[in-house]
Amino acid sequence: MFRRTALAALAAVAALTFAGCGDDTPAASSSPSGSSSTPALSGTVNVFAAASLTGTFTQLGKDFEAANPGVKVTFNFAGSSALAQQINQGAPADVFASASPKNMDQVTDKITPTVFVTNTLEIAVPKGNPGKVTGLQDFADKDKKIAICAVQVPCGAAADTVFKAAGITPQPDSLEQDVKAVLTKVGLGEVDAGLVYKTDVLSAKDKVEGIEFPETNEAINEYPIATLTKAPNPDGAKAFVAYVLSDPGKAVMTAAGFSAP
Repeated sequence: MFRRTALAALAAVAALTFAGCGDDTPAASSSPSGSSSTPALSGTVNVFAAASLTGTFTQLGKDFEAANPGVKVTFNFAGSSALAQQINQGAPADVFASASPKNMDQVTDKITPTVFVTNTLEIAVPKGNPGKVTGLQDFADKDKKIAICAVQVPCGAAADTVFKAAGITPQPDSLEQDVKAVLTKVGLGEVDAGLVYKTDVLSAKDKVEGIEFPETNEAINEYPIATLTKAPNPDGAKAFVAYVLSDPGKAVMTAAGFSAP
């Protein structure tokens, strides 16, 4: 009787010991699966953007860097046609923001673009309007000095559209490769007038004045943005595009005079 009782007690102790060892296994292997966070962004994000986005994207770049301390945003601002050509020739770009869907369509290395803002043209004249420009008809006056964009770039294509709508044959003294070049000539007083975007007039209001005209609604520029399939920094590219499309990004664009698509 005593022998059976002792054996039973030993068996119970062994069972408890085994059970205790079994409990240690899941405890040691368990870890909160949700505790790992998304890796922080790092590296450089190369953004190719239309010249008319210079002011707004420079601000967005600073804001994006502040929100992501491990990231550096670099910009290449130029005419959209020139940027598209550079990208197709292998330039190391992560993001492309064009002033026209046409130039975006020329880029073969892109992920589906999103139109994020629109813009319209406005006549820019130097402060005080020394050339006495009153409207679009003055662009046909050979006695006035006029600057417009070349037709290959979005601001030039838009200008061509409004001139045709108004039945005007312009007489430009200067054809520029991007809208900022036109704006610079106006601001320096090198020309009596130039055709730029309304956002450009706002950005240079200390140097130029704007004159609106009805035909501007015939040429509304849509601005698409896209990440590139061969982006050197794909995570940074996607995050930057997402920031441009976010509410803070939209607020910067709206404050500069861009309109929602």
